[in-house]
Amino acid sequence: MKTGYIYILKCSDGTFYTGSTTDLERRLAQHEAGEGSKYTKQRLPIELSYSEEFDRIDFAFYREKQIQSWSRKKKLALIEGRLNDLPVLSKKVFRRRVSDTSIRLLRNHSVTLEDTDIECP
Repeated sequence: MKTGYIYILKCSDGTFYTGSTTDLERRLAQHEAGEGSKYTKQRLPIELSYSEEFDRIDFAFYREKQIQSWSRKKKLALIEGRLNDLPVLSKKVFRRRVSDTSIRLLRNHSVTLEDTDIECP
């Protein structure tokens, strides 16, 4: 199988584009010429922020899909080499929302939101 690469481009609007290819230099030239993808064509100029090389293109493709699902903060940690931060940035943060009914119940029972750890929407 062919060698594969994943890459992360920083677009002119500050967003990131993640892709995979068997020829990184050719693919970057395509993006810079506005022929790489519709997304990057509308956000030129672009710059290469990060890349990885793999023994097989299918490994690169799998990694591309993995990184595409990441948050911007997690992608930035990867680009900046803060690999120890990646596990923490993988954790989903859940916040409780307070419904109108809950707020009425709290008011009726003389409990204030300051007495709780609940955040109001």
